[in-house]
Amino acid sequence: MFKNHPKGLAVLFSVEMWERFGFYIMSAVYVLYMDKVLHFDDQRKGTLYGVFLAAAYLFPLIGGWLGDKILGQLATIRIGLWLMAVGYLGLTVSSPRWILPFYAGLILIAVGTGIFKVNMSVLVGNLYRDKQALRDTGFNIYYMGVNVGATLGPLAATLIGAFFNDYHIAFLAAAVGMAVAITAMELGKKYLRQADSNSATVKAQIRQNNRGMDQKEFWQRVVVLFVLFLIASLFWMPFYQNGMALTLFADRSTIPYRFLRPETYVMFNAIFILLLTPPLLAFFARLREKGKEPSTPVKIFWGMVIMAVAMGVMVLASYSGGDLDRPMMSPAWLISTYLFITLAEILISPMGQSYVSKVAPQRIQGLMMGAWFGSTALGAFSSGIFGRFYSSISHHEYFLLLMGLSLFAALLVLIFMKKLLRFAG
Repeated sequence: MFKNHPKGLAVLFSVEMWERFGFYIMSAVYVLYMDKVLHFDDQRKGTLYGVFLAAAYLFPLIGGWLGDKILGQLATIRIGLWLMAVGYLGLTVSSPRWILPFYAGLILIAVGTGIFKVNMSVLVGNLYRDKQALRDTGFNIYYMGVNVGATLGPLAATLIGAFFNDYHIAFLAAAVGMAVAITAMELGKKYLRQADSNSATVKAQIRQNNRGMDQKEFWQRVVVLFVLFLIASLFWMPFYQNGMALTLFADRSTIPYRFLRPETYVMFNAIFILLLTPPLLAFFARLREKGKEPSTPVKIFWGMVIMAVAMGVMVLASYSGGDLDRPMMSPAWLISTYLFITLAEILISPMGQSYVSKVAPQRIQGLMMGAWFGSTALGAFSSGIFGRFYSSISHHEYFLLLMGLSLFAALLVLIFMKKLLRFAG
């Protein structure tokens, strides 16, 4: 899988895998912990869920600036990893009577995640300075690392829940995942130094890039990127129902099984990414050989359409009995939904990051990658705010609105397609 790719990609794959292992354990049980242990109502859960995700995806703006201008990517990544590790320990010791570590832990995890993610993505892009044709594939492989961790995390949360029924042990396991990520980073940093913005190689590339781009082109690229960011935020709003509405649907409307618990379903998203990414990469590689591979913006368009299909499945599931909030629905409804969500994600998330790394002016690449994650923050926050109404309107109406939003996003991609294609390369 890593053949012909820079050695640093395997390091970033491993670090990202273990970081996501911790994050997705936490994500799998976060809403359930607030519901069953802290006894928050749906409105409070929805607000906290949205604010946490928004913060985690807004801090990349700061992380991008730190990586570009102050510390470099490697140092900023280390800080992010340690902040997350301490944050998970805060959740581990929290309780209804000792709530402060819960909120402090959420803050540390959000800040750490934010400054970590953006700089990892910038390093991936920098590894492909001399291998531009492999950049999209490199981001897809990196994204598989994300989803190996995203598979193992909910699986670990499920097993911990089945055998111990204790969310605190799940939070502790997340902290252990972070310790492994920190170790992997330290062992592999020698393969990443030349991709860091503080390295002489990258500084020379930035100087060359700056000389070849006038101010008009600079601002045209920035405007095109912000068009993409605004459209992408509409994708993340239905996507992040995986931790809110879809988890509540699993808990309240789906037939329970010992090893298929509410916190388990999010794992199907990651499993499908691992299963579907290799054949999709092979398919696009064949198209590339024939000169027929679709551009990144075209892939993003189809991702939006497929997300609408995913929400349509949930409309049908709600009509078929899910509206009643009784544990009577087959798990196949949610599993099918996650299949379509996954196809959409593969076509949007790694492709969006690859697009930013191609189009962003070199001297503000970290900041622009941070803005990409900022669009995720806007969508994630909106998902939580929208989640406040999960019990206020019928579930089929809830998912129908999200379906319409996804189709609207697809329409916007078509409207701005010419501008998005201009710098796609």
